[in-house]
Amino acid sequence: MNNNSTIKIVGLVGFLAFAAVSCWATSESLHLLLPSWPVIFCWAVTIGFFFIASWGTKMIVDSLNQNIYMEKRGLRLIGGVLVVLFFWLVCSMPTNTHTFFYRQVASDVTTADLSTTKSYLTDISENRKTLSDYQLEVEKVQREVNSKLIDLEAEIDNPVNVGDGPKAKSILYEISQILRCKPIETLSGAASSPQQREARKKAYRTIVQNQLEAYVADLAKSADGKKSGDAKLATKAIKQISQMQAVITDMKNQGNIENDKIMQSDVVMQNGYTIVKNNSGAVNFQNKDDEVLYTADPIVTKTHRLLSVFDVWKDWLTTTKYDGHGFIFWVLISILVDIAAFIFFDMAFKKRD
Repeated sequence: MNNNSTIKIVGLVGFLAFAAVSCWATSESLHLLLPSWPVIFCWAVTIGFFFIASWGTKMIVDSLNQNIYMEKRGLRLIGGVLVVLFFWLVCSMPTNTHTFFYRQVASDVTTADLSTTKSYLTDISENRKTLSDYQLEVEKVQREVNSKLIDLEAEIDNPVNVGDGPKAKSILYEISQILRCKPIETLSGAASSPQQREARKKAYRTIVQNQLEAYVADLAKSADGKKSGDAKLATKAIKQISQMQAVITDMKNQGNIENDKIMQSDVVMQNGYTIVKNNSGAVNFQNKDDEVLYTADPIVTKTHRLLSVFDVWKDWLTTTKYDGHGFIFWVLISILVDIAAFIFFDMAFKKRD
């Protein structure tokens, strides 16, 4: 066996090995993007595109090889560059990067997406936001009323105008406004001695406390009445998400990435996102980005974006959400795998004297 034959065999074996990795990654990405396509179609497109891209690199190498005769060398060079740009830079490299990156982060992104969606659905099922707003309102009213009572007691003890003067009446009116009740009338009788003033202050505190308790009771009834009509739907969705959380956790523990399970999780979460969107007023969103995400039209989950090569690249180029996840590393790996395949292809099919 001569030296050229050995080089060709090594080149062919190397090309098949690296091409297999590249084509697998591209077909995986295409199938994630187009799940309705049969897998065999994805492989057919991938192999065809990769062979054309490889042939484009051969056209470039041959056009630059001054040791062989070739007509229209410049046109071949331009044609080879265009073929590589279109079939490799537009198709193979981005999809390979997507697959490598997806398999690294898919389980973590899906787990976080399930957890966040479950939390927002729990807000709806347990009426958390309304109850939280109710508690905040109660605390606010209590602070305001206590502040006014302190002012009232200070006015009653005011040595310049001891007892229930015009200022005290004004404070009582302000308290009734806060509690949304009938105006609190001033008490009759003298309040000139310290004992009388202490009794007067205690009496006012009792009256105001009773009105405060009635107001809080009305707030509680209102909060309970605002419970979302989709609470039952949210509870059902929570159960479905809990089931998928167990599935994804088991998948992670086994060290696998099963696309079907990721896609099933996405379907469950799309239902959850819809419920959250329809009841967004009952949800305590963690941040503005989540509020925009869960109320968008159309609904696209974080997991669903990860399934799309276009969305992954768009998010990496325009946001910081993938910072620290090694995206550049997978870009380099993708490039190196394809370059190795192209080099071996040239070794196997290079024109020689």
